[in-house]
Amino acid sequence: MPRKSLHKEKLQKDFLLIAVSIVATVAMVQFGILDGFLFAFQESPYVASFIAGLFFTSIFTVAPAGVTLAGLALISSPLQVALWGALGAMISDLFLFIVIRDHFTGELQSLVRMRRIRQIISIIHLRIFRWMLPLLGALIIASPLPDELGLALLGLSRMNTGIFLPISYSLNFLGIFALGYLTHG
Repeated sequence: MPRKSLHKEKLQKDFLLIAVSIVATVAMVQFGILDGFLFAFQESPYVASFIAGLFFTSIFTVAPAGVTLAGLALISSPLQVALWGALGAMISDLFLFIVIRDHFTGELQSLVRMRRIRQIISIIHLRIFRWMLPLLGALIIASPLPDELGLALLGLSRMNTGIFLPISYSLNFLGIFALGYLTHG
């Protein structure tokens, strides 16, 4: 099968998974599944925040995790939800960061061999982009958007894992706290 066809098929599957995730989130809210989860963890919202935080980073699970974290902020302190949720999100981000940085390097190198990509890479290596890539990646991680693109940008910037962990935690904390604070009202 031609490479473009495989790429298109993978993209269609990804969009389908995202759509299913959103539909599942709406169904969880409509059928009270989310309420049941929140009720089950009413005595331990920190564990629920940590679990929801684990799923807050991926494009496929950000919708249900965000709704869960917002619900937890209504029954608990938004600060506590953010503290524990950010810990879960940081662990997921670390896993994704390592996978992106260590396992997709070969694919990136094969792309670099293409002339147009080499031109883009040469632009990215300009001095201004040395700080813009990590900044843009950080903004994406702090937002309620899925973290994969932000992690890829941080991976491209060759960020050290020891620097990445506190940044990931802080940014996820800010994003989850903002979500909880806005929900809590």
